[in-house]
Amino acid sequence: MKGYFIGGIQQIGIGVVNLEEAWKWYISMFGMDCRIFDDDSEARLMLPYTGGQVQSRRAILALNLQSGGGFEVWQYMGRKPVMPEERARLGDLGILSCKIKAKNIDEAYGFFKRHNVSVFGTPAPDPAGSRNFFIEDPYGNIFEIIEGDKWFMDEKKPTGGSFGAVIGVSSIESARKVYSGILGYDEIVYDKTAVFPDLAALPGGDQEFRRVLLKCSEPFSSFFSDVFGQSYIELISATGKPGKKTMQNRFWGDPGFIHLCYDVRNFDSLKDACKSAGFPFTVNSRSAHHDSSFDMGEAAGHFAYIEDPDGTLIEFVETHKLPILKKLGIYLDLRKRKNYSPLPGWMVRMLRFSRVKI
Repeated sequence: MKGYFIGGIQQIGIGVVNLEEAWKWYISMFGMDCRIFDDDSEARLMLPYTGGQVQSRRAILALNLQSGGGFEVWQYMGRKPVMPEERARLGDLGILSCKIKAKNIDEAYGFFKRHNVSVFGTPAPDPAGSRNFFIEDPYGNIFEIIEGDKWFMDEKKPTGGSFGAVIGVSSIESARKVYSGILGYDEIVYDKTAVFPDLAALPGGDQEFRRVLLKCSEPFSSFFSDVFGQSYIELISATGKPGKKTMQNRFWGDPGFIHLCYDVRNFDSLKDACKSAGFPFTVNSRSAHHDSSFDMGEAAGHFAYIEDPDGTLIEFVETHKLPILKKLGIYLDLRKRKNYSPLPGWMVRMLRFSRVKI
């Protein structure tokens, strides 16, 4: 028995130059309007990834309560963010795309076209036969829109939140030690090598790739799994020479996809499992804070990071405190709950009172 629990994708981190502008766009286009925290402080524990110096930053964690993981929109406040020397391409190493779940693929496609979003091609089948399409935000980040089911709330939005990620790797087998072995994406949906029509319009998409889509044979179950839902990890590897790392010569938090974050339980067991698998914690707020919770604005908990074999950052968060109705000072203390089973729906739906209108 592993002794720890992975509860689903909590959020994907997105570094930006202008947080307010970017978050408004993510609210308008992806419905990320439920603010969990807004934290303006110093990233004191991330020295391995911030040039060995403490950096000030502002971060907002927001959800789309229809379903899916959230976004942590992140901006440096004390230094000028460093843009990539060239845009990410398929074949590069790192998080290449965030998967976003949609209720109806054609309606979602029409929505983005009407709002003049940059769309790559038209809906096309992936190797499993599921229709998808890709869009680009104003900051060069690519999102894959794919049809999903099992929605938590109906807010009349065309999409939910994060449904997984496309991750560039140099070796599928080595990467699966993290994504299948630690995170639990142990079931192969497809494993194909070809030039893929649904990728053709993307930067670098005309090459031959090996694509492996993974899902969990044992579904995620956690405090917030009714919202986070299930997800997919797609590993993609160029059959030729691998490209550059997406965060090459830059800091964590610089523009682009900066990490993939999972909700977890039993932090110490997870730490031991990661170390045994050869992927030890590189950052650990619990040891740095002598077991006390790390304050994340309105929320609190433990967090840690590991690197996959190509240096892509995976974050783990064990949440302790969460604002349910902040205006009335109502917070949920998850440490008092004996198990990791889903919270009552009425309790989670109270998060809607944290919704921000633009």
